[in-house]
Amino acid sequence: MGLFDKIKSAFTGADKKEEPKQPEVKEEKVSEVAEVTEKEKVEKVTDISEQSTAKDTTLEPDSDRRETEQYEKGLKKSRVSFTRRLNELLANFRYEDEEFFEELEDLLIESDVGFEATMHIADTLRYESKVQNVRSMKDAERVIVQTMVDMYGETNPDHHFFNENKDGLTVVLFVGVNGVGKTTTIAKMAHQYIEKGQKVVMAAGDTFRAGAIEQLHVWGDRVGAEVVSTQQGGDPAAVVYDGIETARNSGADILLIDTAGRLQNKKNLMNELEKMKRVISREIPDAPHETLLVLDATTGQNALNQAKIFKETTDVTGIVLTKMDGTAKGGIVLAIGKELGIPVKFVGLGETMNDLHPFDTEKFAYGLFKELIEQTA
Repeated sequence: MGLFDKIKSAFTGADKKEEPKQPEVKEEKVSEVAEVTEKEKVEKVTDISEQSTAKDTTLEPDSDRRETEQYEKGLKKSRVSFTRRLNELLANFRYEDEEFFEELEDLLIESDVGFEATMHIADTLRYESKVQNVRSMKDAERVIVQTMVDMYGETNPDHHFFNENKDGLTVVLFVGVNGVGKTTTIAKMAHQYIEKGQKVVMAAGDTFRAGAIEQLHVWGDRVGAEVVSTQQGGDPAAVVYDGIETARNSGADILLIDTAGRLQNKKNLMNELEKMKRVISREIPDAPHETLLVLDATTGQNALNQAKIFKETTDVTGIVLTKMDGTAKGGIVLAIGKELGIPVKFVGLGETMNDLHPFDTEKFAYGLFKELIEQTA
């Protein structure tokens, strides 16, 4: 089953089987039921008491539903914009007119879906039109949406894997250009770990940008995390070493490391990151456990270009997409997955401390295509 069918079944109720009817109890049979003994009454009371102290599993679906609603709310701009433009385009659907397919390609490119994904979607619709599976606007809508949703499933498989060190300190390195929300993302992640009862240390490895060290200290005070730093212009690798020592000595569970993001000198950036990684791996083999590239979703194609450069510069294990709630171009996830093969592991859907979410492909695709999926159900 493709991701489209899974989402349609899970979120719209399509294809759900009717519940079997319970057999009726005839009135004449009621008299045959034995009365409950005093012992059975006591057992029932005991069962009820035990159930009341057991874990309330009904909270889990509520939590899941709230997260789905946050995805819907955070992706509203992208969803409304894409749905409106696609419906306008499909109103003039002509399955034998190449001009329609070119207009579709323009729409997808402008939605930051990326060249490779755009050509795959358009070529799929061309093929389906040629073999006579698409003859109406509804047919075209179904093929486009199903192809896009299934591509999300292929490029970002269900549920991200975040590599945590189960035997000690987990080290996470954050990379990305200035202004993408890197420091804020570190603070949000620190807050969420602290909320779970874990101890967090943050290392101010961006010693280049004016104000970067002070900014991380402000966030550290707000979320309750210790911040290790040096003066501006200091050696980032030395900060990393001090951060590891501080985290170890304080019994911290996770170390979050900020880095500089000056792409104007790629060679210096590469050397700096490599030096930091050497220090980390010397102190903790197999670390850093994650190297997360933070991208601003509102920058669209620029974010994709940044991802390409950082992929050449260092070993990126995952992407954090910030400001998804502020863009009308949610296709960037598809472009990243299709062209770079880097999984999106976290997504920012708002400005509060709890609006950084582990990336969930099903919820993301539904939040982005909700009305279109329901239209095809």
